[in-house]
Amino acid sequence: QVRLVESGGGLVQAGGSLQLSCAASGSVFRLGAMAWYRQAPGKQRELVAHITDIGSTNYGDSVKGRFTISIDTVLKTGDLQMNGLKPEDTAVYYCNAVLTPVGSESSTTYWGQGTQVTVSS
Repeated sequence: QVRLVESGGGLVQAGGSLQLSCAASGSVFRLGAMAWYRQAPGKQRELVAHITDIGSTNYGDSVKGRFTISIDTVLKTGDLQMNGLKPEDTAVYYCNAVLTPVGSESSTTYWGQGTQVTVSS
């Protein structure tokens, strides 16, 4: 069964850093684009960062210059390096990726289970 597994969330003080990781597991032929979204309590889910399989990136305005997204299409993993964290970055972070399962001719978007990031002031 194809799925995304996230790791790396936790509690950090303002100004600190965390790295989130996302790995595709199961019979995956190809990893296309990957993205990270976040959802804070009472707010809509928002795009944090997006990267294509050739490394083209796009960031939400609130994280530009602080967060860096990366992708490894061979290992079928991706990371989100978060520096200069602020209390307003507190949210559940979700990995999102376009995967082509082995034996399939089409790709599907998958979501991870989410990982909590809490930034204390």
